[in-house]
Amino acid sequence: MSEPVNVRILDREFTVGVVPEERDSLMAAATLLDARMREIRGGNRMAGLDRVAVLAALNLAHELLQLRGQSEQRDAALNRTLTDLNRKLDGLFDAAR
Repeated sequence: MSEPVNVRILDREFTVGVVPEERDSLMAAATLLDARMREIRGGNRMAGLDRVAVLAALNLAHELLQLRGQSEQRDAALNRTLTDLNRKLDGLFDAAR
């Protein structure tokens, strides 16, 4: 069951419903988003919140896609390595018969 949690992003408070076991990760995500939005806004306090939020979301989505691609490449390399090792083990097993 979700419970309300308050997070602060760019000096604005938002209430979000979250299950207790995900509270810490939500707080970490809010901290990351706040930092990214502050970085994008920089010293320009007049920058529109909508624009800053969209740019932060776009940057985070881009990073997520890059990490997914890297993860898929690692998984493929690991699968190839495991397949090669299984073939070698099968060859050793067959040779031992």
